[in-house]
Amino acid sequence: MIKLISWNVNGLRACVGKGFNDYFKESAADIFCVQETKLQEGQITLDHGEEYYQFWNYAQKKGYSGTAVFTRIKPLSVRYGLEEDSEPEGRVITLEFDGFYLVNVYTPNAKRDLTRLDYRMEWEDRFRSYLLALDKHKPVLVCGDLNVAHADIDLKNAKANRGNSGFTDEERAKMTTLLDSGFIDTFRFFYPEKEGAYTWWSYMPKIRERNVGWRIDYFLASSRLAPQLVDAAIDCNILGSDHCPVVLKINEPAV
Repeated sequence: MIKLISWNVNGLRACVGKGFNDYFKESAADIFCVQETKLQEGQITLDHGEEYYQFWNYAQKKGYSGTAVFTRIKPLSVRYGLEEDSEPEGRVITLEFDGFYLVNVYTPNAKRDLTRLDYRMEWEDRFRSYLLALDKHKPVLVCGDLNVAHADIDLKNAKANRGNSGFTDEERAKMTTLLDSGFIDTFRFFYPEKEGAYTWWSYMPKIRERNVGWRIDYFLASSRLAPQLVDAAIDCNILGSDHCPVVLKINEPAV
């Protein structure tokens, strides 16, 4: 069985100061993915011994975006960004393993005033095409901050937030299209009607304590991986970021 964890750390250096390393060790994940590292090469050193291979995709803009993967399982190949795309914001890392591809992603935010919604829509189309191209070769796992609450059940105040960034009809429709293209939302696969299951909370006072949140961090899986899925979880009690980690356990797919 393989245990995977994904966490938008909202600044890895800050998160390290709030217990990241303790959680990393205690969780004992086989593959640990992070988003929004907000750093450049050489700005941090994480010593997890020789047990983990490390892969980083830094944004060109300092203190912005960025992704990383720590894995006990040596990948067959690693690529950064979307295919044939320099992708200067460091948003995607793809690792190829024997039985599957793993895509760690930090999806662009449409911004509060939706000025980046058009770019977000174009990104969604390119990202889906990229995943489908990978899926032709072997199954795909996608993890990360997808910056969208897909359904009303995925946020506390759906009616009040309708049309806001992360809950526009356009963003939700793109998520529906992706799932309809042959992917499973693994948390909803196991817990289709579970309410109050969120992964992000505003830093406003008492918001997290009252669990006024959104579920915008996911593990998606190619539909044919359904028989291998063991469980999905949200570690909502882990602090250190405005997001919390999400977890997936999967039996290793047959090659």
